[in-house]
Parts: sequence; C-alpha cells; structure tokens
Amino acid sequence: MIVFRDAAEVPADFGPSVVAIGKFDGVHTGHRAVIDRARVDASDGAKVVAVTFDRNPLSVLRPDRCPPDVIGPHQKLDLLDRAGVDATLLLTFDEALAAIPAEEFARRVIVDALQARTVLVGRDFRFGAGGAGDPDLLTRMGAEHGFRVDVVDDVRAVHADRRVSSTWIREALSAGDVTTAARLLGRAPSVWGEVVHGLKRGRELGYPTANLSPDLEGFVPADGVYAGGLVDVEGGRRISYPAAISVGTNPTFDDVHARQVEAYVLDETGLDLYGHHVEVRFVERVRGMVAFDGIDALLVQMADDVERTRAILR
Repeated sequence: MIVFRDAAEVPADFGPSVVAIGKFDGVHTGHRAVIDRARVDASDGAKVVAVTFDRNPLSVLRPDRCPPDVIGPHQKLDLLDRAGVDATLLLTFDEALAAIPAEEFARRVIVDALQARTVLVGRDFRFGAGGAGDPDLLTRMGAEHGFRVDVVDDVRAVHADRRVSSTWIREALSAGDVTTAARLLGRAPSVWGEVVHGLKRGRELGYPTANLSPDLEGFVPADGVYAGGLVDVEGGRRISYPAAISVGTNPTFDDVHARQVEAYVLDETGLDLYGHHVEVRFVERVRGMVAFDGIDALLVQMADDVERTRAILR
C-alpha cells in the first residue's frame, strides 16, 4: 500500500480512484464494509484510496470530549493495507487543517489530488471548518466535478441489534470483554509497541515476559490475564507465537505504578525480543487481576493461567 501524508504528494497521474473517507478508528467491520464497497466499485482498474487522519479530530477540536483511540496510526495503516486498500492519504489533523472550508478541502483532496470518480462515506460523516461538509455537500460537488457519492449505511450486530462503533468496542475492552470486541472488529483486538526491559521478575519466576513500552498503540483492555498471541513484526516479518498476557500493575508486589502489558510466550524461554516491535493480540480473558498472598500462591496461579491459555488457544 502506498502512503501519502499530504495531498501535494499524490502524483499528477495517480487517478482515477475510488475514495473512502473517515476516521477509521479500529478499522472495524463497519469500516471494512465501506472499504469492501470501494473495492467492488474499483474492480475495473481504479485505485482504492482511504483518506483519514493521524489522530481523532476531537483531540484538536474538543480535547475534553476526545475518547482514547482504539488503534494508533501505525496500526491503522497496517489494517488498511490488509483490508485491500491501494493507497492511504494520512492527513495530519491540526488547527490549520481544521480551518480549511469544506468545499476547498473536497476540491483539493478529492478532485485535484485523487481524481475521484466515486466517494464513499458514512451517513454521519462531517468535514471541513465547523463540520460544515456532509454527504449532501459532496453530492452537489460531485454533480459539478464528475464524481458519484455513495453513502454506506451502518453495520449492525445481529446478536445485539446495535450499530457497530468504536464507542461500543471501547466499552467492551474496558470491561475486559475481548470476545465481543473481536466480534465487532472482525479480528482479535491488539496493541502494538516496542519490547523494553522490565523488572525481570517474570524471568526470576520461570515465566519470562516481553514487556511493552508504555507509549504503545491501541486500546489496552481491563486489567487481568488473557489468552492470546504475540506477533513479532520486526524487519517486515510476521512471526506469531501463542502467549499468556498480563495487563495491570502487578498488585502482588505493589511496586509497578503504571499499567503495563507483558506477554509470556509459551514454550519459548530463550526468545530475545528486546528492541523489537510486536503486536500483542487478546483472544479471551482468563481472569481478572488480583493480589496474591505471597510468591508461592502466585506461582500456582501462573501455572494454572498458562494451562488455561493452552486450552483456550488449542
């Protein structure tokens, strides 16, 4: 997938294209419905392009109302690539971009840079200064500039009759319900970051863990132990390992003051991942986080956690 970070980077002969525009926070099943529609529309040779932002626009416009991201920009680009997008225009959302009038934004990006023949948006899509741009404005501009606007309806979850949304995904993850989150995302929820040195307590206990840097990308689920996986993505490769994952502050020892994500890769005690960027995926919650009365009780529980993880992943 080609990545542009400014409309000016798009080559003059890039088009024609079918453009999907949105925040794509999570690249969940609703977002992929838009992308899949774009791929169908582009089946005769046009390029499929996602236009999105490096952060939630609310972080600039209304930071007091901005929720935590489901995924970060690296994850977003990776997921859009895997969804079959040919190119992504990842715009830096700052005050300057927020001040561009809607018609100027559409003309600069959709018409001039991408030479769009079809534009796909969600029904509640807004853009441009003051959120003045909407699907109706795009439709009027399309009649003038030769592109069609496709408004894609929401995807609803059959099991709950509720619109699939990033809000619902955050609710599920905050409750530790990674199973529901996976249903909505269409994949296991995950975080991405660099493996850093920790207190090495897991190694001392016989369960060496890969500790993720605190500045990781992705929404960290509720404290607890999870069955899942670790994917080593260093150097462009993707090597997957089954893992038992701990999220929290390690209350048994009471000396970890910030929540951390650490993954024990099953049966790989000699694995050296320091400095590697990895993806940690959450498949199922094993239990909540509790403080144990001493190391012996903790070791018994850790052994049980590993066996339950094996059973879940098997």
